[in-house]
Amino acid sequence: MIKKILLITVLIALSQLLAQEKTTNIQKKESPMDNINDISVLDMSNKEVKLSDYNGKVLMIVNVASECGSTPQYKGLEEIYKEYNPQGFEILAFPCNDFGEQEPGTNEQIQNFCTSKYNVTFKLFDKIKVLGEDKSPLYERLTNNSVTEKGDVKWNFEKFLISKEGEIVKRFRTKIEPTSDEIISAVEKELKK
Repeated sequence: MIKKILLITVLIALSQLLAQEKTTNIQKKESPMDNINDISVLDMSNKEVKLSDYNGKVLMIVNVASECGSTPQYKGLEEIYKEYNPQGFEILAFPCNDFGEQEPGTNEQIQNFCTSKYNVTFKLFDKIKVLGEDKSPLYERLTNNSVTEKGDVKWNFEKFLISKEGEIVKRFRTKIEPTSDEIISAVEKELKK
């Protein structure tokens, strides 16, 4: 009789532990710090855009600059945008002047440069800060989550891949070209989900 009571007590304790672990795992997966859906940004016309409006699309978010050694990456970004946009892929580009003041222009100047020099057709947003106390809430989330490497953006053209549900998936540093196998395979994988 004592063995049965002891066994039942152990089984109850185990089931409670398993339930607690399952709840913890669900909370980790659904952490708001790993998702961008609650964030709004401004486009180049100063219009508020809710990032949740992009649900159902795979996103690449990138901080860009017009006078950077990596500026030619606009060409690769436009290539993958044209290739994968019909399948539900969007690029959200955020001009940033934080690195060597390599994006000094106004929104209109930036838009004209991107269109005339690189035929950019993906969405450009209002110039933001990705470093310091004035860091945009979007970049605060992108650089401080439980999925990707934590820490500040190191240079222009750092890329973040976002799932169809708004979850942060992967981070690609500046040196990884938009048309690299690493980025292409990650984009294709997300589009298939």
